[in-house]
Amino acid sequence: MNASVTERLSDFQWPTEGVTRVPYRVFLDRDIYELEQERLYRGQTWNFVGLEIELAQPGDFKTNFVGDTPIVVTRDKEGNLRSFVNRCAHRGSMVCLENSGNRLSFSCPYHLWSYDSTGALRGVPFQHGISGKGGMEEGFRMSEHSLQTLNVTTYNGLVFVSFQQDMPSIETYLGQRMRENIDRVFNRPIQLLGYNHQYLQNNWKLYFENVKDSYHASLLHLFFATFGLNRLSQKGGIEVDETGGHHISFTKMNTDEGREGEYQKSNLRSYQSKFTLEDESLLAGRPEFDDGVTLAIQTIFPNLVVQQIYNTLAVRQIVPKGPSETELIWTYFGYADDDDTMRNIRVKQSNLIGPAGLISMEDGAIGEIVQKGVIRDEDQSSFVEMGGTGVESQEHRVTETSIRGFWQQYRAFMNF
Repeated sequence: MNASVTERLSDFQWPTEGVTRVPYRVFLDRDIYELEQERLYRGQTWNFVGLEIELAQPGDFKTNFVGDTPIVVTRDKEGNLRSFVNRCAHRGSMVCLENSGNRLSFSCPYHLWSYDSTGALRGVPFQHGISGKGGMEEGFRMSEHSLQTLNVTTYNGLVFVSFQQDMPSIETYLGQRMRENIDRVFNRPIQLLGYNHQYLQNNWKLYFENVKDSYHASLLHLFFATFGLNRLSQKGGIEVDETGGHHISFTKMNTDEGREGEYQKSNLRSYQSKFTLEDESLLAGRPEFDDGVTLAIQTIFPNLVVQQIYNTLAVRQIVPKGPSETELIWTYFGYADDDDTMRNIRVKQSNLIGPAGLISMEDGAIGEIVQKGVIRDEDQSSFVEMGGTGVESQEHRVTETSIRGFWQQYRAFMNF
């Protein structure tokens, strides 16, 4: 890391109250953003980059990002997953410009240096010059100019990469409770249903806070509260892992009988009994998990969201694009043994989420609203004390414990 970045941040002090206060500067400062790229995304973290089903055959590849660094993930001819930085060793051009495809070699568009699916340099045009003139010096060795490779691992169909080679196993990184929920959702072979890409005009951490924030869900989202998919009066809870960085929030529908009036009595904007659905089949689904959980949102630090909202299943990847810009990649899936009816249910319910979803469209706006609100007050802080001041699992969702957990893990990595 450039010493000037850390020097410019030498005056930065986290509020003495700890994780119950979040300085707005972390959403605004270019130097903090640069430090995140080094300490989080290129540090001791496993970064989610895709699903194994997207890379099923030798030669399958997809481009993606770790932080804002472009990468390629591919399956080589022996069937092994590989990943490398999408940057030619010659002059720095991106090597692969396609989103996905199938090939066992990659050729830089600039000067046509070519690499195999392991990232090894295999060809340099005019390496020996023309008619004995020009070309590379005698000591040039292609083996010294391969693409920068990344550490690759998988867990139950999820693909993770890291810039660090001395990472703990993915099982250790996730921990037992986080693995249990992934195993619950990825309990059998899956089938891809589609993608959405969403560009947000706000810092990536504002979105990560949002998906960890169970307090807002039935207040910001009219659809959630009005149609009973998610109310704080329903049974549910928050589970935070020992680091604070990973979490699960869960809800069980139709468990707030006798308590639904809390929303009516409060006269909340988010509860509007006058609204009905023109097509009620939108919410006509099937119970499919034995635990009765109908909504579960899981986050894995620093960039993954695993989602079950009724019968919609998806993973979301958070990609920082600068201090005030974020890309959100949604990947929707079902199970390979779904019948046609179940597949149609999942596709129809996908209208609940995504960039224009009946539930989550507000999430695409609220981060920008916060970003605009804090723009000139980086010395001020947010107040995060709903449900207490600690970082622990709780048997309810009227809490911000998982947000505090995120900032606990964030501060540990950033040394703030």
